[in-house]
Amino acid sequence: MVISIMERTRMTKLAPANAPSDPSLSCPLTSLETPCLLVDEARMERNIDRLRTRLHEADVAFRPHLKTAKSWEISRRLMTRPNGPATVSTLREAEELIWRGVTDIIYAVGMAPDKLPRVQVLRSAFLRERGGVLTILLDSVEQAVAVAAASDPADPIPVLIEVDCDGHRSGVKPHDFTLLLAIAGALSPRARLMGVLTHAGESYEARGSAALAAAAEQERAAAVMAAEILRAAGWPCPVVSVGSTPTAFSAQSYAGVTEVRAGVFVFFDLVQAGIGICTQDDIALSVLATVIGHQREKGWTIIDAGWTALSCDRGTAGQVVDQGYGLVCDVAGRPVSGLIVTSVNQEHGIVAARPGAPRSDCELPIGTRLRILPSHACATATQHDRYHVIGSGGTEVTAVWPRFTGW
Repeated sequence: MVISIMERTRMTKLAPANAPSDPSLSCPLTSLETPCLLVDEARMERNIDRLRTRLHEADVAFRPHLKTAKSWEISRRLMTRPNGPATVSTLREAEELIWRGVTDIIYAVGMAPDKLPRVQVLRSAFLRERGGVLTILLDSVEQAVAVAAASDPADPIPVLIEVDCDGHRSGVKPHDFTLLLAIAGALSPRARLMGVLTHAGESYEARGSAALAAAAEQERAAAVMAAEILRAAGWPCPVVSVGSTPTAFSAQSYAGVTEVRAGVFVFFDLVQAGIGICTQDDIALSVLATVIGHQREKGWTIIDAGWTALSCDRGTAGQVVDQGYGLVCDVAGRPVSGLIVTSVNQEHGIVAARPGAPRSDCELPIGTRLRILPSHACATATQHDRYHVIGSGGTEVTAVWPRFTGW
């Protein structure tokens, strides 16, 4: 493995994201520059406690997915121990956590071979001396061959095989024993097979408690089946990892499962409320925006939050209630007259009545501060570099937390 001097220097000097200078700390929301991202700390803490309590009572381990939060201040609240366990979706997230002492991480995105040198630098330079583990994910023989070639038999790279439990995205079909065993064989003896991982992405389309419970059971059964096939062929499979926010709150059994992953639950959002996993009162994330104009003949109010602040995610479009690009609330977080953001341009948002509903002639004067609840919290949060922290119903900023950026 060849690592450039530049890469070694970058990794050796790796440091966590610094809190940006922010004169708005400890100030009213009305004084903030908009658009900006708000997090209700009390709601967030309740969301965390809700899932932790559920999994503790089920006697199954919790490995939070930190891709939604991308923040150390939130990550440390999510993890059950200061050193983990944790799930990440980028190596940049892994770097931030490792720097801060987290030693048990799963990088839960299929492995690109050209990222293996970076993985090895993280493992050798920052984890090995602390007995830490950075586990990677794959679902093909080609990836397994690349991982084995990059691995040192004296310090094998730990690997999970991704299982496709519902046809949502990537992964090996749980009953495809030929491919499962071929991947395991390609990893041996240079890399170390640790187990299987699956994600019930199609659970986002489930409606009602029965459908959600069925999605959770399908997820569990698929992961356990794949693990049993590998074990029957003589491959160790100590990790059976499942997880999505809808199934984490809906599973009736965790038999055979060793850990549960979930991420968006930390904030929740309008998609999760539409599924029925939470209520709008549980949503801890919002974007603060300002009214900057009107098109009164159209029933429009214009705000300074477009897709660069809210994202283009339309996750509720297929749900019974379409929330557009976000639900409009007043500065204290109370919904305003059924208004939503119906359209976005780069820096402009159009606030109007939900399509199909009576036109709203609610006059929101220029300069009015509004809070927009997100359709998809992950997509909205990633548009911003920091959180402005507030309390439930509060209109004062109590802290500013930086977010990780990049890959």
